[in-house]
Amino acid sequence: MLQIKDLTFDAWGRRFFNQANASPPPGAKIGLVGRNGAGKSTLFKLIKGELTPGGGDINLPRNARMASVDQEHPATDVSLLDTILAADIERATLTAELDTAPPERLGEIYNRLIEIDADRAPSRAAEILAGLGFSTADLARAMAEFSGGWRMRVALAAALFAEPDLLLLDEPTNYLDLEGALWLEARLKKYPHTAIIISHDRELLNNSVDFILHLSEQRLELYTGGYDAFEKARAEKSRLLQSAKAKQEAERAHLQSFVDRFRAKASKATQAQSRLKRLAKLEPVSLTVEERIAPFVLPSPPRPLAPPLVRLEDATVGYDGKAILRKLNLRLDIDDRIGLLGVNGAGKSTFAKMIAGALPIMHGHVHRDRRMQVGWFHQHQIEAMDPTDTPLEIIRRALPDSADSQRRSRLAQFGLGFDKQETTVANLSGGERARLLLNLVAMAAPHLLILDEPTNHLDIDSRRALLDALNDYSGAVILITHDRSLMELVADRLWLAADGSVKPFDGDMDDYAKFVLDRARVAARAPTQIKDEVKSAPAAAAAPSPKSAAAKLSPLKRKLEAAEQTLARCTAEVADLDKRLAEPGLYTKDPMGAKTLADRRARAQDRLDKAEAEWMTAAEAYEEVRAVAEG
Repeated sequence: MLQIKDLTFDAWGRRFFNQANASPPPGAKIGLVGRNGAGKSTLFKLIKGELTPGGGDINLPRNARMASVDQEHPATDVSLLDTILAADIERATLTAELDTAPPERLGEIYNRLIEIDADRAPSRAAEILAGLGFSTADLARAMAEFSGGWRMRVALAAALFAEPDLLLLDEPTNYLDLEGALWLEARLKKYPHTAIIISHDRELLNNSVDFILHLSEQRLELYTGGYDAFEKARAEKSRLLQSAKAKQEAERAHLQSFVDRFRAKASKATQAQSRLKRLAKLEPVSLTVEERIAPFVLPSPPRPLAPPLVRLEDATVGYDGKAILRKLNLRLDIDDRIGLLGVNGAGKSTFAKMIAGALPIMHGHVHRDRRMQVGWFHQHQIEAMDPTDTPLEIIRRALPDSADSQRRSRLAQFGLGFDKQETTVANLSGGERARLLLNLVAMAAPHLLILDEPTNHLDIDSRRALLDALNDYSGAVILITHDRSLMELVADRLWLAADGSVKPFDGDMDDYAKFVLDRARVAARAPTQIKDEVKSAPAAAAAPSPKSAAAKLSPLKRKLEAAEQTLARCTAEVADLDKRLAEPGLYTKDPMGAKTLADRRARAQDRLDKAEAEWMTAAEAYEEVRAVAEG
């Protein structure tokens, strides 16, 4: 599908790529990783033709369809559903042509519409939108009614619906909540064509991609497997390089010792000259230079307060007299690590504002220690920064009584070196701004840290540094994040914002992931307000009696068992093909065989998807009738 050969590119006074090469197999899901600023987004622009290489080639098959999600969808008067349907250009063109096509052309159009499964397009679009958090009522709303963040989701939904041959996604989870990220993770696994995803989300890179494409030192290197496999391979490669370098240094020292001892001796002159030539031919082993990641500075409170930090009793909170969250009965202790879950709009940010003391309650009681200090980071702080400000000016305001040398030292601790301290905010990367703000909110050693999407602009290594700092911090933490890995490793209790309240969630992140995906499937099967698909509902059938239900149970059980066997067989087939596709050297030794296997894998995945749907339908029918029979 995509071939990058000897790519060289210079821009903005630096070199991004120096004879970089990559040839991922067709149909692969690839995670593109590398440090912030390495050139990942630049590579996407080169692939799309927005930038021109200085040397080398980027080749795609002729007529290959490509799509990316670069910006939010325009705010138009077109409905959400029609906007997504229009993303499938061929279907939209053929459907429009039906009104004006001559009779002899109609048969050809209808045959092609059947081939591309056009009738199922509205339900497929509704399923994608439901997975990304849109409700059934949203389908008829005009695009202009949605905020910029939701229009970014529309752009993502349109790209997934169009199913291009090459899908380019740059940090797609940055504008999703955890629920949307979990759905996208599952969706990308089943994407039928090639997809390249720039992401710092470890779980997505472990669960949704087949390969990792690593951009480092202006080169590209392809690794098989997810991010954990990539890290192990990199560590092993580093170990082997260290070993090779040590052996070479030992050989070099031995040869030099011989030359030094016998260079002046006539009888050994020839041997000494031979060893000198060998020394000259020894090419030094280049070790990978790992850029140092500055730690986060999250000082713990000097003295803990008496528990609890916060206690809510039948509290209600909202805005302008309208309640958002009701009947809050919760307790937060001095060492609690709370993961706050819930879809966008469920009230997570409202809850965070109330706990931070920025939003008073409307009813009920809030008990908090007056001495409690709160450090509150929320994602909109980055967007609200003055682009003409500098880190040095910001910290001067935060530390008015400190000397400039102390302020500069503190910024250096934050990971902002001297060259960045007087750079305007507009010229700082998103990761640098996030680092500055995260360290600033924690600088006063608060008793409670509230972190609302702290990782949006951080690369994987910076996220690990934040995790380490949070684990060393002894105060309480409330964490809102779409980064499942961070949530799992920080939170020891989960609270769920849903149905106008916040309550403890009984389960772990795996339970929550299952809960989210099950809910998305139900939402996708819910009736939609799709034009031309609304049929009059048949009269409700009388509920079956327990006796008649028992009679129906046996054939339904046999059908369920048959579906289970088919599902197991399809699962095993996909697993076997994945194993064969992961064999080292397959794509260089037998590229045609690799393509055949990739095509077989795509067809096997289709069969698996159908088997899963049939199994789910059979299981629901069986459970429904069994409940009646037993009741």
